[in-house]
Amino acid sequence: MEVVVTGRHCEVSDRFREHVSEKLTRLEKHDHRIMRVQVEVELEKNPRQHDRSTKVELTAFSKGPVIRAEAAAEDKMGALDLALDKMQSQMRRAADRRRVHKGRNSHTGVGEALAGLPEVDDTADDDVVTERQVGPITVTGDGPLVVREKSHQAVPMTLDQALYEMELVGHDFYLYVDKDSDRPAVVYRRRGYDYGVISLDVDG
Repeated sequence: MEVVVTGRHCEVSDRFREHVSEKLTRLEKHDHRIMRVQVEVELEKNPRQHDRSTKVELTAFSKGPVIRAEAAAEDKMGALDLALDKMQSQMRRAADRRRVHKGRNSHTGVGEALAGLPEVDDTADDDVVTERQVGPITVTGDGPLVVREKSHQAVPMTLDQALYEMELVGHDFYLYVDKDSDRPAVVYRRRGYDYGVISLDVDG
């Protein structure tokens, strides 16, 4: 497993690189397919954030999905330990989901469980909104202003695959293209271990 360590606004010593490589060997027991882990260390210069002055982001590349985790602490060692714990937890949850959906347990499928959920009407009342110009961007109302935009390649997948990917990246939601309906959809985490799905009808 290759480990690549980079620093932003800070120097990364050889001793820390060796420490990182040694720590990350723990991940191989959760996923032996991992080929490379990218570690980014970022120093926050704001003195008010001294207790979270160092952020560590881990990105694991394997033959399967990409796995990400990040954490902040007072120093590099603490942030690394927190990020590593998060990544291991994500891998364990994803492995548990994979075992359940391979038929080792008689749990109800996620799609079947979600089918009985009531539809939620999130339509808000029409309010008068104002527009303002922020540089070249027109912002409606009070914002928020989009400060970062990302675009990803989308491979159609099932709901179960989308939930698996969501667990691996450690997010509360996951945007994907549904393999059965060919429509864009978002799966999101509700209270406890429940999930919800929002899909878009793009036909006219």
